[in-house]
Amino acid sequence: MKILVIGSGGREHAICWKIASEIKTGALYALPGNGGIGEIANLVNISTNQLQEISSFAKKEKIDLTIVGPELPLANGIVDEFKRKRLKIFGPSQKAAKLESSKVWAKEFMIENGIPTGYFFVADNFNQARIILEKIEFPVVVKFDGLAAGKGVSVATEMGQALSFVEDIFEKHVFSAENNRVIIEQFLSGEELSYLVITDGENYIPLAPARDYKKIYDGDMGPNTGGMGCYSPVSMCSPELESIIEKKIVIPTIRGLQKKSLDYCGIIYFGLMITENGPCVLEYNVRFGDPETEVILPRMSNGLLEVLDAATEKLLNKTSIKWKTESAVDVVIASGGYPGKYETGYPIRGLDYISKDVVIFHAGTKKENDIFITAGGRVLNVVGLGKTIAQARMKAYEKVDTIFFKNMYYRKDIASFPR
Repeated sequence: MKILVIGSGGREHAICWKIASEIKTGALYALPGNGGIGEIANLVNISTNQLQEISSFAKKEKIDLTIVGPELPLANGIVDEFKRKRLKIFGPSQKAAKLESSKVWAKEFMIENGIPTGYFFVADNFNQARIILEKIEFPVVVKFDGLAAGKGVSVATEMGQALSFVEDIFEKHVFSAENNRVIIEQFLSGEELSYLVITDGENYIPLAPARDYKKIYDGDMGPNTGGMGCYSPVSMCSPELESIIEKKIVIPTIRGLQKKSLDYCGIIYFGLMITENGPCVLEYNVRFGDPETEVILPRMSNGLLEVLDAATEKLLNKTSIKWKTESAVDVVIASGGYPGKYETGYPIRGLDYISKDVVIFHAGTKKENDIFITAGGRVLNVVGLGKTIAQARMKAYEKVDTIFFKNMYYRKDIASFPR
């Protein structure tokens, strides 16, 4: 089989790493990839927003299956483009991808289908948002309606903070000059959980639960990022809780998509808050999580490719996933200044020696003259493996301590208090 993976982050490196062990050498392609991915796959220099060029490449090279990593190509309709050319691809249609590409659409979908979530209000301009904020109880969550690479959310504890974020959206257009809607929603307390399933539109298989760290600073302080670390398994996610999540959230979501006749073959990522009243949905994503993928796939015993291929053939009910008992902890190393302004182009040292208990997934890197250099905000994912979360955490940070590039930054409290 020839496989194409679309994307350039740590998630895509993890997907390529897993699949590379399952197929013949030379049969794996990544578009556009990164420095680390280039060590195990053929890199294709086409941007992820050039949908026709990507599908033409897949047709010309006779790619058997394409796997989409990031959300933007899905929101732009890459699956629809591939299906017009009768090419096999793993991911939801453009209409189904609105679960992630429009927070307003997703919230209305949850209400329509009785899926537990916080109450919310929608504002189309700054004045509407200000009036809502004057009446709602703080803290509140303010969300930009569209895609924002994990940065379009503010948990505001007071009015000034909320108005500043709303001003960024409506007046400064920091996320988009066209989409200027926001959701102002109830702040839910509890424990966060990342729960992902693979679905063919009818059947589904849960992936191992994980917990990520979205804030930039230790103690979950500062602005949101794409994710600064993660661990799996999550001890609080008991079989009883999983049963509730599937019954009240997963199954109603899939049935809701069916009712709308939406073509969904791919990942559904449920960002959950486990409250005292049970699990509630904070958000949907329509692709593998990042950094969740980096701790989930190393714990997967059987092949990923066979499961994804079964999903595209609507045969998911004829396969299953087996999980290793070991734990995984991912520490993200970022460029100093991220998620704001940061500099790139710095040589990375300390990547040479890797033990059997550590895997490094590249995100913002490229290779020049046989040297890896920084090329993004999130640069590396250092994943430690061990019998327990504590052991995996120790392995990850031991390796982090050997890595260096100018202005590197990482959180020091990932998986400090796993639950």
